[in-house]
Amino acid sequence: MPASVSVVIPCYRSEGSLGPLVERLLPVLRACTRAFEIVCVHDAGPDGTWRVIEQLAARYPQVRGIDLMKNYGQHGALLCGIRAARYDIVVTLDDDLQHPPEEVPRLLERLTDDVDVVYGTPLAEPHGLWRGLASQVTKLALQAAMGAETARHASAFRAFRTRLRDAFADYRGSFVSIDVLLTWGSTRFTHVPVRHDPRTIGTSSYTLRKLLTHAGNMITGFSTLPLQIASILGFALTAFGVLLLAYVLGRWVYEGFTSVPGFPFLASAITIFSGAQLFCLGIIGEYLARMHFRMMERPPYAVRSLTSAATPDAEPDSSEDPKACSSPALTASSRPTS
Repeated sequence: MPASVSVVIPCYRSEGSLGPLVERLLPVLRACTRAFEIVCVHDAGPDGTWRVIEQLAARYPQVRGIDLMKNYGQHGALLCGIRAARYDIVVTLDDDLQHPPEEVPRLLERLTDDVDVVYGTPLAEPHGLWRGLASQVTKLALQAAMGAETARHASAFRAFRTRLRDAFADYRGSFVSIDVLLTWGSTRFTHVPVRHDPRTIGTSSYTLRKLLTHAGNMITGFSTLPLQIASILGFALTAFGVLLLAYVLGRWVYEGFTSVPGFPFLASAITIFSGAQLFCLGIIGEYLARMHFRMMERPPYAVRSLTSAATPDAEPDSSEDPKACSSPALTASSRPTS
């Protein structure tokens, strides 16, 4: 029998797009798997998204809703939904219809026995210059944090085996990156090119500033690369200082002592060293701040309420006899995972 699937959707300002997304997802999932659920995590948006989730949950038994106490960001909402998922495979996608639900079977087909995580990489991203540049910077930061070439193909459209969450079951940091957490459980990543539709409802909440902030959080929260850069920079400038001292002493031996002519050069050298020290102190301060937040044990999310269908005893409707997906890998039991 085909594996069971939990679809996790972080929802923020998606009052107009969430209904059409679920309507398109349902027939796709019915044709792919016998048991499935759609977990909609409301990230405390200012519009009527939660009301739409409640209506969808009342209409479809496969839809579950989780309302967070406040806005924790996309990855915090995803972590909440992933931990609430009950089935063998988790599929995550955005709520803005840019990730076509019809492409979900392609991700599931690529999830073979030797693969644990599949990314749906867009064939072409319809972003502007600055947004595209920020996206590339974010992927470089993600690659440094993940330590895998696959990070260059990472996207919010992904499918992975639910058991990978055991690797980060105890994670409680306030800075969350699902892609980095997945590397704690597996190194078997791959990607498949998928269609990426333009956004027709609303505007993206990911600005240039937010993308760069997210990149900084990833690279300092899950990687020691900045500390390594600071160490290399300190060593290089120390070597430069030794060479500078040798130059000054050599000039004094051959030309005699001069004060005023060498002042600009020494002032420049002092400026370089001071800037490097402040840069290294800033990096160390970032890590100390993250240690401080970790010691505070600030949770990555907190749940306000659940829809009535989100109780552990609720079972997705599998009374129909759906067509099976063509993937030979999706052969796990359809029982909910623990």
